[in-house]
Amino acid sequence: MAKLRTGRQKFYNVFSYFYDFFIQIHSGHHQDETRRFLVDSAPIAGTTQVRILDICCGTGSVILSFAKKYPDALAIGYDFSAGMLQKAKEKDAAKTIRLVNGDAANLSFVDDCFDIVCCSHALYELKGQVRTEALREMKRVLKPEGQVLIMEHEVPRHPVVKVLFYVRMLMMGPTDAREFVKQGISPFTKIFPDVTLSHTPSGKSKLVICRKT
Repeated sequence: MAKLRTGRQKFYNVFSYFYDFFIQIHSGHHQDETRRFLVDSAPIAGTTQVRILDICCGTGSVILSFAKKYPDALAIGYDFSAGMLQKAKEKDAAKTIRLVNGDAANLSFVDDCFDIVCCSHALYELKGQVRTEALREMKRVLKPEGQVLIMEHEVPRHPVVKVLFYVRMLMMGPTDAREFVKQGISPFTKIFPDVTLSHTPSGKSKLVICRKT
């Protein structure tokens, strides 16, 4: 398992150099819409001493958007790839976020400490049991009144974009990833007592909102 994880870390360290370009091709102009939808869905307006955790933060686009909208919040990006975190650091010239290198299935935080935990277009890349453990960890570190926001792809309809989508899943393990994308909210209802589903205006992505209590 450790060897497999090390191999994937090396892959993502290299992929970090091309990641933003890949996302631009894959999502086009919808990436800004998706990011705004996720950030605007967080129920933290007016809350003081807000703590936000972005799991599998990649090159930091989502957590930087949170930090821009909520400059007084403690905004943390969390990823197991040092390469991805380095790209996020380079984007954060104003030093508005904190970055932590770690495993999504074993978060290095105490219980009940974050108002918002999010994960954008990354959870489907985790393998079955690792994904389940990551969701349990998100629940553990979430405050009782907080929310976990999971943004995931809907299967694209455009033929070219659909090919790109499945190429990415082939890199990660196509059967497990495809099954997860098609399961809707069932993987989340096994962990959280309160789960709701919404979609971005374009319908390209779905947002799963999970509550701890």
